[in-house]
Amino acid sequence: MPSLFPSAADLSAVFGNATPASAEKRSPSVQDRFQVWSVTEDAERKASELGRSAAKEYEKASHLAQAKAGNIELYSGKYYAVCLSAPLTLHWSLQDDQHFRHVHITHKPRLINPTQACTFGGLLACGLTHWAVTPLDLVKCRRQVDSKLYKGNMDGWRKIIAADGYRGIYTGGSPTFFGYSIQGSLKYGCYEFFKKYYSDLAGPESAAKNKTWIYLAGSASAEFFADIGLCPLEAVKVRMQTTMPPFAKGTFDGISKIVGAEGVAGLYKGIYPLWGRQIPYTMMKFASFETIVEAMYAALPGQKADYGKGAQTGVAFSAGYLAGILCAIVSHPADVMVSKLNSSRKPGEGSGAAVSRIYGEIGFGGLWNGLPVRIVMIGTLTGLQWMIYDSFKIFMGLPTTGGGAPPAEEKKAKA
Repeated sequence: MPSLFPSAADLSAVFGNATPASAEKRSPSVQDRFQVWSVTEDAERKASELGRSAAKEYEKASHLAQAKAGNIELYSGKYYAVCLSAPLTLHWSLQDDQHFRHVHITHKPRLINPTQACTFGGLLACGLTHWAVTPLDLVKCRRQVDSKLYKGNMDGWRKIIAADGYRGIYTGGSPTFFGYSIQGSLKYGCYEFFKKYYSDLAGPESAAKNKTWIYLAGSASAEFFADIGLCPLEAVKVRMQTTMPPFAKGTFDGISKIVGAEGVAGLYKGIYPLWGRQIPYTMMKFASFETIVEAMYAALPGQKADYGKGAQTGVAFSAGYLAGILCAIVSHPADVMVSKLNSSRKPGEGSGAAVSRIYGEIGFGGLWNGLPVRIVMIGTLTGLQWMIYDSFKIFMGLPTTGGGAPPAEEKKAKA
């Protein structure tokens, strides 16, 4: 009687050596290895071709921009306009009519004349970089007002997202973008102007000998004017970030509510603490950056001119990050006071009285709440700002920032 189950001989005949117990592992052949190498080399070749193509397009756009802008002499009016507009990567076409002027985006990108770029100054160097770190700034501001509110960044973000969704971590992002775009435009452009102006007043020898003082004076003067543009939007930002739920839906709603309740003066009630925070910050930012850049090139082999665009922007980022750490430490107590004043200053209370009352409440230690977060935030911001700023200067055919004070102009002899 035949068996219901196949015999061992039948199984062996059907499956052969394909059973798990006896199957031999097949090692990859030389041909398989060559196929893998071929795919890898092909990908590397395509990536290299794309890189070269991108570099050619960048050089082409750079030459086109420089040709369109014309010859830009250092410290000329056109040079300051470029510094104000740096680093502008939005390409606009401005058309004038006898009756009106309007702005539209063209389908084919083209660079605007630098003299028309002032209104877009600092969009990336300050506006977008500050907006990008709004989640860090939000937690920092709320912890400055109430140090027990969150245990740390992650705890703060979890609570904010749970209460307001993911959009909640960008509370205050709109006034941050607008305010720091204005501030960045004035700060960088005016710094280049005042650095040259004070060098001319000092004379060539004195300017070279006292270049650090030139950096400090130029940056302080630039920030004084930049903060006048920043202050109204900073007031809206801080109030949106330190009130829960936010007192306004956006920038213009916030301005309207503050002006309606306190008048235009309400937008500037934090101007003195803002100057107290931003002027030392900017003095440290520019003076330390220039000094660190000079020291880095002195430590590296060769001269600054021997290094390519990528290396120079890398130096700019590294020096900017180190300068940002110093900026954060110097300006942090005033930053805490700005947050407190904008969130808890009483109607009709003078600046001095408000500062004294707040200091009595928080003490010296309270002035340093949130410092570690701010070091990370400001270091990253400052590094990116200098990298973007110098990248745009390279794009426009200008030298990167760093080195000695600009040579003073030779004064014409009196007839």
